[in-house]
Amino acid sequence: MGSKSLGEFEQIVLLAVLRRGDNAYGASVRKELRARTDRTIARGALYVTLERLERKGLLTSKMGAATPERGGKAKRYYGLSAEGLTLLRQSGRDLMSLWQGYESVLDEA
Repeated sequence: MGSKSLGEFEQIVLLAVLRRGDNAYGASVRKELRARTDRTIARGALYVTLERLERKGLLTSKMGAATPERGGKAKRYYGLSAEGLTLLRQSGRDLMSLWQGYESVLDEA
């Protein structure tokens, strides 16, 4: 793992994939992000990020079966690799450590 770190968007994409579980494909991840962050996520930005995370070894993917409602096209399903899960855990711990002690200051602001 070494010097790998997660950007904010990469982190929320990994969290959305984790939350979707076995049903983590592009459109479902995008819907999850919209519901959880109230952000409009460009389809292209999401797919570029999913591909980048897979190249980094943080995600795995597999093709599902072709479906008639998608014009015979198959969905690509994503999941976190062991390295992706480890890095996401570490990123969460780092953020929690940084947040620690600032709750009252931020609540007053």
